[in-house]
Amino acid sequence: MTSKPTKPRAALYARVSTTGHGQDVGLQLDELRQVAAQRGWEIAGVYEDAGVSGTKTSRPGLDRMLADAQAGKLDIVAVWKLDRLGRSLQHVLATLDQLNTQGVDFVSLRDQGLDSTTPAGRLFTAMIAAFAAFERDLIQERVVAGIRRAQAAGKHCGRPRKEIDLRPAVALLREGRGLKDVARILKVPRATLRRRLEEAGQWPVAREAGQREAAVR
Repeated sequence: MTSKPTKPRAALYARVSTTGHGQDVGLQLDELRQVAAQRGWEIAGVYEDAGVSGTKTSRPGLDRMLADAQAGKLDIVAVWKLDRLGRSLQHVLATLDQLNTQGVDFVSLRDQGLDSTTPAGRLFTAMIAAFAAFERDLIQERVVAGIRRAQAAGKHCGRPRKEIDLRPAVALLREGRGLKDVARILKVPRATLRRRLEEAGQWPVAREAGQREAAVR
């Protein structure tokens, strides 16, 4: 039986947009390591994104940290300041909500109240999760509304429409072949072929012509 770690496993995440000119992830990590030692955290991993903009939602260090959190390797994610996590409010909310769902606490050293290891911080994190859920609902509503407007305007939504050359299908049907055989020969779903023939005004016209041709024979 695997014993539960006695110390919380912490991930230290640091990011700077540019390197040099006083910009250095080491400054952030020094303070994060001090706090980890003071609070008795086991540093499970150090994740860095040096010279990477916070507007990018995908970053090597961040992606690796989130993968480890999902794999159950982390108990806490600590950053020097919230804007190190990201510049987009939507992305930050989504990331914090993801960590909360995975049971991973979040601590920002320079942002008062952003510490879900405390009762007040847990309340704040719950509020963030609620805002994230609200944002997801708004996005879904906008997507659904957009699809309905597009459909009302006669636009196709969903998977790209597969183009089918109906001339061979019409010719085969006029020879008296059944729709199932024609669909098999052309390697298209029978329902799709019939729908396209109907849209083109060739069904059941082509089938009836084929039946008359067969009767003459």
